[in-house]
Amino acid sequence: TLKKLRRKDDVHPEVSIVRDIRERELRLYTDPGRVCRPLFIVEDQQLVLQKKHVRWLTQGTTDEGEDFKWQHLAKSGVIELLDAEEEETVMICMMPEELETARLHGRGMLISKPNAADFDPAARLKPSLENSAPHIWTHCE
Repeated sequence: TLKKLRRKDDVHPEVSIVRDIRERELRLYTDPGRVCRPLFIVEDQQLVLQKKHVRWLTQGTTDEGEDFKWQHLAKSGVIELLDAEEEETVMICMMPEELETARLHGRGMLISKPNAADFDPAARLKPSLENSAPHIWTHCE
């Protein structure tokens, strides 16, 4: 598909690909000035980003001695630049922990609920899986 071609750097990373199923259209946005933000790509409920990518970024080179910069993350299919139109067609999780929860739920494993005594009133509350449908995430912030 076009998105796979973009992740392999056959299509420019800043081209936005939107599939509108209601209108039965495929839209490609290439106009300059669009605001795009980088998001980590998720495949099979796992981040594509690995520790080696972070190590390569901090070193500035890969293990083979080749240059590795921010642009290489998009060229190697680790991040994707999405604009507002394309963001409406993907499922974005806020934290990597949500990926682990979705993986466990997909395997039919129960997630333990926090004890009432351990309740922190300042903590970020997450919806319980009973109240929200399990997601198949495509990207992570």
